[in-house]
Amino acid sequence: MAADMAQAASWRLPSLALVAWAALASAASAGAAETHSDSQATTFGCVSDDLAQEVCLSAPAQRIIALSPNLVELVYAVGAGSTLVGAVSYSDYPAEASALPRVGDSDRMDIEAILSLSPDLVLAWHGGNPRMQVDKLVALGIPVYTSDAQDFPTIASTLERFGQLTGHTTHAETAAQQLREGVAELEQRYQDAPTLSVFYQVWDKPLMTVNGEHWISQSLAICGAESLFADADALVPRPSIENVLAADPDVIITGGKDASDTAWHSNWLRFPQLSAVRHDNLFVVDPDLVQRATPRLLEGTRELCQRLDDARERR
Repeated sequence: MAADMAQAASWRLPSLALVAWAALASAASAGAAETHSDSQATTFGCVSDDLAQEVCLSAPAQRIIALSPNLVELVYAVGAGSTLVGAVSYSDYPAEASALPRVGDSDRMDIEAILSLSPDLVLAWHGGNPRMQVDKLVALGIPVYTSDAQDFPTIASTLERFGQLTGHTTHAETAAQQLREGVAELEQRYQDAPTLSVFYQVWDKPLMTVNGEHWISQSLAICGAESLFADADALVPRPSIENVLAADPDVIITGGKDASDTAWHSNWLRFPQLSAVRHDNLFVVDPDLVQRATPRLLEGTRELCQRLDDARERR
């Protein structure tokens, strides 16, 4: 769900579990994070995460817990899926990710469950994981990489960094390069396309969309379109239906709850005065392809571009 909807939740860690982990962390330095001031002889590699925090490992990560579905996808994308030992709810891609042990939700992790899996690396989501819980993991000596991927360049660089942390650099570099080349091809293809105004519906109750900073709007821009509420201050604005009617977008695209959900799409048919309705420019896309910051966003962007091509032909 949208990053600004994630809320911190209270949690309680049994003292015995905390003490046990602290003892393990101090005794097993091979699994703990190191800094550049530590002995280089025992350091496998260091990368900077999206908060400019250095994460160093003494060996390639072998027991990773990912605290958002998109981070799970990114680990699989670099060929390191076998290193995952835990994930949060809704981590369902690729299919084998559904079998991973669960450690709570993105907005409320189960710290005890995380500790029981003895991770040597935790991948945190800056926009959704409660900061207090992430800080607790750091305090316990667990290496934590915090991701805040907001666009194609940071998705690509995240792939490369995950490749370094897992020892899958070749696979990761290939995946990152394919992503960059795919984006460049779309940018070139649509650089002169007639601009369309698009209302992208993220949710229905309350009605939600995205501003110009969100990666969905960036994907629309690649396709030669502009998000209807691009100038809004909030990353995920909540306009009224009246706001949408007044702005009268050329196209309305709904993500729905899944790729087969057309209920939101059908709701707009109540307003025949809308240009998007008159020209039959109401489209449904697979939300997993466009609402997760992963390499599949390229596939989602291609789908958006195709829908916008259809809309241009109907103008």
